[in-house]
Amino acid sequence: MKNIKLIVSAFFFVTIAIAQTKGTLTGIITDKESNNAPLPFANVFVKETRNSTTSNEIGKYLIELNPGTYVIQFSSVGYESFEKTVTINAGEITTLNCTLGSGNYTLKDVVVKATASREKETAILLDQKNAVVIKQSIGAQEMSRKGISDVEEGLTKITGITKVDGRGLFIRGLEDRYNNLLINDLQSPSNSPFKKIIPLDLFPTDVVGILNVYKTFNPNISGDFAGATVNIETPQPKNITKLNIGFGYTTNNNLRDFLLSHDANSSKGKLGLIGDDRAIPDAFGSVPNGTKLSPSQYEEAYGKNNWDVASTNSPLNSSIGFLHAQKFKLEKERNFSYIMSFNFDNNYVYNEGVDRTFNLGQGNYDNNLYTTQYSYQTTLSGLLGLNYKTKRLSTSLNSMIIKATESKIQDQLGYTNSLANQTNNLIRMNQYEESIYWNNQLLADYKITEDAKHTIKAGGAYVSTSFQQPDRKFLLGVKNENDINMSYGGNNLNRQYLDIKGNFYFSSFLEYNLKFGSKEKNNNLSIGYNSFLNDMQSSYRFLSGKKNIEKNYTANLNSISSSINDDINNGILYVQEESNGDYKVKLNQFVNVGYFNLFMNFGEKWDINAGLRAENSTREIKYREQGDPFGSAYRLKSDDKLDILPSINAKYLLNDNSNLRVSLAKTITRPVAMELLPINYINADGTSESGNPNLLNSENYNVDFKYELFPNNKELFAVGVFGKMINNPIERVFKPTANSGGQITTFKNSEEAIIFGAEIEMLFQLSRIHESLSNFSWGFNTSLMSTDVTIDITKIGNELENTKNRALQGASNWLINSDLKYDFNINKDWKNSMSLVYNVYGDRIFAVGSSGIDHIYEKSFSKLDFIWTNTISKNIEVKFAIDNILNPSYKKELGSESTLNITEDSLIVREYKRGVGFSINLGYTF
Repeated sequence: MKNIKLIVSAFFFVTIAIAQTKGTLTGIITDKESNNAPLPFANVFVKETRNSTTSNEIGKYLIELNPGTYVIQFSSVGYESFEKTVTINAGEITTLNCTLGSGNYTLKDVVVKATASREKETAILLDQKNAVVIKQSIGAQEMSRKGISDVEEGLTKITGITKVDGRGLFIRGLEDRYNNLLINDLQSPSNSPFKKIIPLDLFPTDVVGILNVYKTFNPNISGDFAGATVNIETPQPKNITKLNIGFGYTTNNNLRDFLLSHDANSSKGKLGLIGDDRAIPDAFGSVPNGTKLSPSQYEEAYGKNNWDVASTNSPLNSSIGFLHAQKFKLEKERNFSYIMSFNFDNNYVYNEGVDRTFNLGQGNYDNNLYTTQYSYQTTLSGLLGLNYKTKRLSTSLNSMIIKATESKIQDQLGYTNSLANQTNNLIRMNQYEESIYWNNQLLADYKITEDAKHTIKAGGAYVSTSFQQPDRKFLLGVKNENDINMSYGGNNLNRQYLDIKGNFYFSSFLEYNLKFGSKEKNNNLSIGYNSFLNDMQSSYRFLSGKKNIEKNYTANLNSISSSINDDINNGILYVQEESNGDYKVKLNQFVNVGYFNLFMNFGEKWDINAGLRAENSTREIKYREQGDPFGSAYRLKSDDKLDILPSINAKYLLNDNSNLRVSLAKTITRPVAMELLPINYINADGTSESGNPNLLNSENYNVDFKYELFPNNKELFAVGVFGKMINNPIERVFKPTANSGGQITTFKNSEEAIIFGAEIEMLFQLSRIHESLSNFSWGFNTSLMSTDVTIDITKIGNELENTKNRALQGASNWLINSDLKYDFNINKDWKNSMSLVYNVYGDRIFAVGSSGIDHIYEKSFSKLDFIWTNTISKNIEVKFAIDNILNPSYKKELGSESTLNITEDSLIVREYKRGVGFSINLGYTF
């Protein structure tokens, strides 16, 4: 370790010493057509050495040269170039400012070409180079090249990010709860109580201009931050009208036998419009009171085919998207633009495999099931954006809506409750899930003074969300080929109605910026206010199929409704509500924030960004316990906290192509809604998930170091190390139950977690190896991490922990992302780009073991994709993709270090394959 420190120190000081023999050329490039506003992404070219650089987001450039006289050329797309001769002296800083004008170019040409460049890979790389905070981004151009269809998939191409089926993104090995989401700098809620941020695979790339991932904290983003904060910027205005149509085939998913619930196998069902049809019947009212349905009420509420399932075939997956945007130049340097986007897609998903649980403290299976799932999914999204811009004012109005549905039939065959001699029991779940997310934003940016030294920006968002699983119903019996032998009672014919509604969600920001110092300095002071107010409530009601008379019979599994209807009409069976007093929970959370942020240049080498964020949060949970009367007063669990969150980010410019960075910050982590709310979510197989209202926020202390080298505007090499100390980390654990009582998963705070990690990122043009490889480029990034959690086994709730130290739940020790790109042209119009993209992550703890049973691990999973993008002409684009080429099994497995004797042959608790996907997408630009 000491040798490594000596090598790093020597490298640092030698680099600085070499730099002193050179001179520095710097300056600001401004835009004559925009009242000398800074011009970002302009080119600075040294004719004699052929070195080049580009200006940053505030128009500043810097390049180091040996002593001598040089001709410097300034240029930018849509502007007339400018040349100037300059003399450079050793150890001295020479300032050369430049103003570029459009000359004979039309203003329209300048606007369109300059705007599009912000979403290009070269511009994104430049932004990463010049930012003081450690961030990475991916733009519309790169997402298009890699055949990326949604935001979640796009983010997996960034260092340290992996995607887990159904569980969102893991960033730096930390799962969903440790990450946060902004849309245009405004805090955004989730559409699902089971996730911290809205599943990003619901966002099509049409609604995205740039995805920014902040891996270090600064005061103008939320303090709820440990893994990363993702900021989605909606697209920049450009003149475009585009239609996309796509089709997909996944092996063992499409063009096969498929099951759909009776209502989903209809025109309304195929469009995801059956949520209202499955709502709890009016006869049960808004407050549970033990209502028992009469036969006529049952038929009115559920019809004649409510339990039936259609045996059909799954066609190809399909998608359609439409994008239209236009920009208008008005009088007096004013502009107006709009963008509208519409996307709809559907997918047929099939998987099958083992699904097991172990009894805590015993070493045998509690449940041993083989699960088959048929899932039909739809996503509908729309975006409307309006922008009005004058010389000093810019305002935007954005409205985005996303509706996602899933109709699922799940059959589980085997045994539950350790009854190993009953291996042919069947549990069928018929579930419909619907979520709606509607985000409306108003943004404004105003230059108080004409020179833009004093500016103010503000924004507000109103978000409406809903999540529901109406008429989630279970059928139990013994399977015999296509029939089921069934008796009434127990959990058979039970129905659940889960409805979690976001009553309202408001978020806002207001920020004043003061630029001071000389043109070369561009120091900036920001003072701001943030807030969000989240008010939501849940309703979770249960209906049971109750028997008046014992009956056992056999019927066809997929058309059993007629038998059930007959027994209801004959008085053998009835339906009654059996909800408890805890059916409703309310959550109100109000966060007020004040912050300041100071950005300063020290000389030509140091950029420092330091500040403080004060977050005052009030959280109230109103609930009743199971035995409380329905009309009784709510119990109250409240939490008021003031968090003072300092941060400092520093960048040292080693030379014009490389940086050293350091960051120190304190942040917090708030729990996910379902981790916190006192709701016991029950599955058909008897397993359940319980929230814990006593959860505390985690406190995170973060440190990062990073070295970056940018050989040119298309290449990058970066290596970084990071560390985190998390007080009260939130983890998923198993809750002890009576023998064979069904596995309960819950959440708790451990005492402390220590995390150390390293990240390496590379982006190279393979022409460095040989000229024949000039069309190839290679990207590679990896994260390595070590975690250690301290457990106080004397603390209540920790008594059954197996050890005092272990790895952090949800964290992988390593992950790798890589892509190989090949660009070639068939003719001047027909351009092609092929990419091979690979992702893999290491094992991680899914749930913490206890009572002598080891942890449940998510096993390593790798993914290889191929994408071929053809731009046949300026109007026609074709994308062909092969997804998940390797098609490995997704597995969860009990670890091998249980202290109890494991009596079962297999440690695998969940396993299935996704299939290999083939898709083609045709885009036509009008």
